[in-house]
Amino acid sequence: MSANTQPTELTIYEGSPSLVPGLGSLLLAILSGGLLLLYFWVQRGGTTYHITTHRIVVESGLFSKKLEQVDLYRVNDFTVERPFSQRVMGTGNLTMTTFDKSTPIVNLVDMRTDVVALYEQCA
Repeated sequence: MSANTQPTELTIYEGSPSLVPGLGSLLLAILSGGLLLLYFWVQRGGTTYHITTHRIVVESGLFSKKLEQVDLYRVNDFTVERPFSQRVMGTGNLTMTTFDKSTPIVNLVDMRTDVVALYEQCA
């Protein structure tokens, strides 16, 4: 590989948190006649996750947007959380500690993907 050639950046995951992250949330939404889904939608806050082979980008905000970016080489440690209620719904959480001063902890919550496979791709 020549000095001017950069490795291609590939998208590993792109999506937003699940509207109904766990079994308990689903039961509450059903019991409320679906009204709780509006609360869950606002709570998500227009968040989207974009994970590539080089970086993690988290965009959040319904009206005003905030964009956080952490390069993967700055990630120190990964933690995968998949409580039972989330495993049933096919969601999970990925928490990363980083060497980045502005974003020392990155929480990707209620992801609608196999977070274990995602962790293995990022690690």
